[in-house]
Amino acid sequence: MLVAFARYSRDGSFAVLGANLRFIMGMVAGSAAGAVLIPAPALILLVSAVKLSRHE
Repeated sequence: MLVAFARYSRDGSFAVLGANLRFIMGMVAGSAAGAVLIPAPALILLVSAVKLSRHE
């Protein structure tokens, strides 16, 4: 990843990000929200597993 980052930086490929800043910020916000929500399904599955293990 570092080599790719260095190559893209050298040839100016990241210049397009400035033109698409609104899109990039939307992607960042969506990624952050997704990272926060990932534990929710895990918690639901854990609660379900506990309830199933206690079921007679």
